[in-house]
Amino acid sequence: METIRLRKGLNLRLKGDAQKKVLQALVPEVVSVKPSDYKNVIPKLLVTEGETIKAGQFLFLDKKRPQIGFSSPVSGKVKAIVRGEKRKLLAVEIAADTDTQYLQFQPLSVSKASRLDIQKILLDSGLWACIIQRPYGIIANPEDTPKAIVISAFNSGPLAADINFTLKNDVDAMQIAVDALAKFTNGKVYVNLNAENYTASPLNMLNNVEKTLFRGPHPAGNVGVQISHICPIGKGEIVWTIHPQFLAAIGRLLSKGIYDLTRLVAVTGHRAKNTGYIKCVPGSSIQAFKEIVGTSEIEKLYGQECGIRYISGNPLNGENVGENGSLGFYDDQLTLLSEGNYRELFGWAKIFRPKKFSSSATYFSWLCPKKKYKADTNINGGERAFIVSGVYEKVLPMDIYPVFLLKAILAADIEKMEQFGIYEVIGEDFALCEYVDPSKIEIQKIVEQGIDLMLKEMA
Repeated sequence: METIRLRKGLNLRLKGDAQKKVLQALVPEVVSVKPSDYKNVIPKLLVTEGETIKAGQFLFLDKKRPQIGFSSPVSGKVKAIVRGEKRKLLAVEIAADTDTQYLQFQPLSVSKASRLDIQKILLDSGLWACIIQRPYGIIANPEDTPKAIVISAFNSGPLAADINFTLKNDVDAMQIAVDALAKFTNGKVYVNLNAENYTASPLNMLNNVEKTLFRGPHPAGNVGVQISHICPIGKGEIVWTIHPQFLAAIGRLLSKGIYDLTRLVAVTGHRAKNTGYIKCVPGSSIQAFKEIVGTSEIEKLYGQECGIRYISGNPLNGENVGENGSLGFYDDQLTLLSEGNYRELFGWAKIFRPKKFSSSATYFSWLCPKKKYKADTNINGGERAFIVSGVYEKVLPMDIYPVFLLKAILAADIEKMEQFGIYEVIGEDFALCEYVDPSKIEIQKIVEQGIDLMLKEMA
């Protein structure tokens, strides 16, 4: 196997790793399915309040591509249709049954099935939504033929779920899935492994795939970074990606004929009293997680009491869903951190800070390479002028010009955006740039705005 060494990047050493044990199987009372989890989707509602549904039944579809629907992960009754301003659909809430009743699909033998057969069952079940297209990070178009399909077999983000643990019993299902996905491309199916421990990875056991080893700090596990090194995307080219947890779901669909999104979710962060893994489905309420793991005692920073931020995903690019929110469709991690709502007197002048992590040598964290730190969400100041500092290039191992790309996006210059790499990135690829940015700019939001502009203008 080829080994690609990445020297640029940064590992955030945070307290609150998930212990490698399953705490509990969560049977949710209410599951929330949110259209906002899916980028570039305009939902058309298909169910009404009080309606009885099964797992795998469509709740809404995409008005622009009506063949793509979005299914319920549980059976039960539609408890509420949540709408916002101008009747925008925010969520469909389902009162879940204790025992899930699945809508039954016809299982397929992948060796005998055609691409159209596999495409049909993925579309009919709602599992097509798990296949993501680069560029833009949107749900793939079923009519396209990608030049490659790329799967990252590890997550290098802070406090990330350990895929070697969560998917160790799903090798057979994932093999079925990669054999099926291979029928959609004339190129290769790439599986990219962590060079540090690839022999323990269940994805290392897969056959009929092209394996590559990646070594280096975060974002080595980001699929966008991996694509830029093994099959860069040019104008007019398409690459599909899929998270390994959805490989297992596709394998179960093709072999058993059921829409089963059950997954192990890592509950992390120093504000969780008990960290570990919880077996559940996407859309499970944060309150249900909170009851299982508990939360740590009140934390005071600089004399001010700090609340808890509940993040669906990792601390760098996850979504702040709040205490009354729910787990996102694509997420296998829940992070509990302290809210950074304090002000520190003369904080800019303090050099010796043993409890603070620094991405540079500003503090003394570089003298303790194995020490882990409690993280909070304080940005230590407000937004400042956008300057050329050279810090982005130190943590972004991609062959693009990040500052020039961001300025092209702010100027809405599509030609420059193309030249500087808009086809290769989505917001999560810039998460570390946002973390180290001295200007405190919401870089991920800017990148997503650029992608929205491209989708609008290039449609």
